[in-house]
Amino acid sequence: MVQELAFAKINLTLDILGKRSDGYHSLQTIMQSLDLADVVELEKSDAIELKISGNDSLPTDENNLAFRAVLAVNKACGKNLGVIINLSKKIPAAAGLAGGSSDAAAVIRGLNRLYNLNLTAEKMCEIGAQLGSDIPFCIIGGTCLAEGRGEKLTPLPALKNFSVVLIKPRGEISTAWAYKTYDENSTANHISTFEIIEMLRAGDYGSAFKNFANVLEAVAVKKIPAIETYKNFLLENGAEFALMSGSGPTVFTLTDELTAKKIAANFEGNAQIFITKTRND
Repeated sequence: MVQELAFAKINLTLDILGKRSDGYHSLQTIMQSLDLADVVELEKSDAIELKISGNDSLPTDENNLAFRAVLAVNKACGKNLGVIINLSKKIPAAAGLAGGSSDAAAVIRGLNRLYNLNLTAEKMCEIGAQLGSDIPFCIIGGTCLAEGRGEKLTPLPALKNFSVVLIKPRGEISTAWAYKTYDENSTANHISTFEIIEMLRAGDYGSAFKNFANVLEAVAVKKIPAIETYKNFLLENGAEFALMSGSGPTVFTLTDELTAKKIAANFEGNAQIFITKTRND
């Protein structure tokens, strides 16, 4: 048996540059791994079986990315590997935190170890990209600029160790819906992604925080107004900034441990709150 941790991610920036000919969107996004993680255990078997604890609503068949990750590895390697996957969910689903993508990434890494497949990181990312745009980042982790449809990764210098407050309002936002609605209401305003990267390289976090942005946020707020409510709550309780991650609806801030504890102590709301940290390996 092998065990892998499937780490959540946040988007410090998310910009959409346009629609690609293949139907995907051309992105620029700075992605960051978190300590918050699902636990994925893999055991050799004759068949593929997925067992999930912590979320009874998730499918355990080919409708789950973790299951499809096994099929993708088998196809890429020309094998018929069986595995029992025990998945313990900690990351909320449909939250903009890449829970499903990270589970799939953990399965790819875990199968590589379990069956000594000797797949390179590049090959694992290639397999993952066929399943979902966030999966290559979830295989690599850390801090990265993601471009293309999300599969083109440039590692960035690690952030200093921040406490991270996540608040997930009730309700779900389909990624497909978010991008479709953005297309119908698109704006010409773009994010200065490379300027923000230089701020982060210089350790000028105050300036970077002021410039973090997510172009999907305006779309998501119309569907779940609580996104704005919880952003305001974070700011009113000492956060320097508050932003939505991915296609939402989770909002987050990076802060110090004392402020994170204050936010958690003052929190009252019909939402899930998590306190975690940035992860740099």
